[in-house]
Amino acid sequence: MILVIADSAITFHGRYFTGLCARKGIISMSVRKSVLWITRTAVLTALLVTVQFATAPLGNQFVTGSVGNLIMVVSLLTCGAASGLTVAVISPVCASLVGVGPAFPPLIPFIALGNAAFIATWHLLGMLKKPNKSGLRYRVADYMTAIAAAIVKFSALYTGVVKIAVPYILDLNERQSALLTLSFSYPQLITASVGGVLALIVARPIRKALNSRSPQRN
Repeated sequence: MILVIADSAITFHGRYFTGLCARKGIISMSVRKSVLWITRTAVLTALLVTVQFATAPLGNQFVTGSVGNLIMVVSLLTCGAASGLTVAVISPVCASLVGVGPAFPPLIPFIALGNAAFIATWHLLGMLKKPNKSGLRYRVADYMTAIAAAIVKFSALYTGVVKIAVPYILDLNERQSALLTLSFSYPQLITASVGGVLALIVARPIRKALNSRSPQRN
C-alpha cells in the first residue's frame, strides 16, 4: 500500500511531464517508460532505506531484514529484474550514507553481492515457470523459489562476511566477531525466506495497481 501511494504521487508527475513532452514530439513512448522505470526504482530504493531507518531503533534484525527482503523481491516481481538488481545493489550504499547501513563499511560490497545473488536466483528460477499459470503446483514452485533464493543469499553472505571479511579484512575483537558472525548466519536465512514469502502474497495486487498506472499508447 505504501509503495502504491508513493508510486502514484511520483508517477503522476512523471507521466504528466513525459506525456506533455510526448504530445509535443519531444520524447518517445520508450523514453516515457524509461522515466517511469527510473521513478519506480527510486521509490523502491527510498522505501527500503526508509524502512531500515524506521525499524533500526527496534534493534530487531528479523523485522528489518524481512521487510527489506520483501521490498527487494517486490521490486523484482513488479518492475522487473533490472529494477530488482538495482535496488538490491545500491540500497546498502544509500543506507550507509544516511547512517543506517552496515556498522563496518567494508561489508557493503559483500551485502550488495548477497542481495544481488538473492534477486538473481529469484529471477532465474522464476524464468523456469510457465507464464500466466496458476494452481497448487505453481504456487508450491513459487514458495520453493523463495526458499532456494534465501539459501543462496545466506550462503553468499556467510561466505563473504563470516569466512572472508571477519577473519581477513576487519580488525575486530572477539565479541565483535561473535556478534557479526551471528548476525550473518541463520538470521539471514530466516529473513530472506520470510521476505520472499510475504512478497509472493503482496506482489500480485501491487503489480495490478502499478500496471493500471503504466503509460498507454494513445
